[in-house]
Amino acid sequence: MPELFRMYGFLFMFFSHEHEPMHVHVIGNEGEAKFSWNGDRFVLEESRNFKHNDLRRIKDVISNNSDIIVKRWEELFG
Repeated sequence: MPELFRMYGFLFMFFSHEHEPMHVHVIGNEGEAKFSWNGDRFVLEESRNFKHNDLRRIKDVISNNSDIIVKRWEELFG
C-alpha cells in the first residue's frame, strides 16, 4: 500500500491496486476516510469515526497537497 505522507497522526495513502476515479485514503485516530478527485479538487466521499476537527484538518492537508497526490497517482496508476 503506497504511503503518500503522514501528518498530524494521519496516514494518507493509496491501496496497491486502485481504481478510478482518482482518490486518497486517510487512516488515523480510529477513523478512516476517502476523498475523490472531481477534476478540480478532492472531495469527501466517505468518512467513519473522525471527529469534526480531525476531518477539517485532513481536508486542509489534502487541499494543500493535492498536486502531490495527483502526481503520485499518475506515477503509480497511469
